[in-house]
Amino acid sequence: AMDGAPPPASPAGLSAYVAVSQLLGLTLLATTGAWLGRYRGGVTWHGHLQFNVHPLCMVLGMVFLQGDALLVYRVFRHEAKRSTKALHALLHGLALVIALVGIVAVFESHRTKGIPDMYSLHSWCGMAAFVLYLLQWLLGCGFFLLPGASFSLRSRYKPQHVFFGIALFALSIAACLLGITEMLLFNISDSYSHFVPEGVLANTLGVMLVAFGLVVGYVLTRDDWKRPPLAEELALSMDFKTLTEGESPGGSS
Repeated sequence: AMDGAPPPASPAGLSAYVAVSQLLGLTLLATTGAWLGRYRGGVTWHGHLQFNVHPLCMVLGMVFLQGDALLVYRVFRHEAKRSTKALHALLHGLALVIALVGIVAVFESHRTKGIPDMYSLHSWCGMAAFVLYLLQWLLGCGFFLLPGASFSLRSRYKPQHVFFGIALFALSIAACLLGITEMLLFNISDSYSHFVPEGVLANTLGVMLVAFGLVVGYVLTRDDWKRPPLAEELALSMDFKTLTEGESPGGSS
């Protein structure tokens, strides 16, 4: 860091945690691919393997890309807010499109095999996560990307946006864990209890999903790792605080 100037480098530890998160995320995708390829016959859009598109798309979209979209504000700390915001929205949008492909795959696969839809806890949690995620994305674009929302309205909505962002990420991981369990019970219920390789691999995938969620969650909730506001953002928010609270709360470090 240079004396007298804000350090352009990331705080100590942040880069390491982000690197670990990316390593975990890529390992997640590789493990999902290995499970589907080695034990479930691979992935194709047409035919009896269409279902396998679903877990792959969900891990890629609703976990890996969603996690990365949440990390954007920690990684790009000194870039223009507008471009960081656009990247955040773009990654979330891409995650939504990939997740939609995964949802279409499972419904089509069920239809061709005559399997009923939306009866399991996994499907309820998964659909709730997707619908709320879409709503969150639309509201986020409306409040923060499109012109029109006042500064005070944005300030009031932002805590909700941040909370639900983390909550939906957690719900997405929970839905994946339920999906993994369901898939194992459907496919290897008779041998799962004997620690067969497929069961161990899928359980390992579940543990890595939790680890990815915890690492991303830790980065997001560390106060001293938050993106430092630019000078004009700081001035605006102090004016707003003074107007609404009469005085700014003291003793912040």
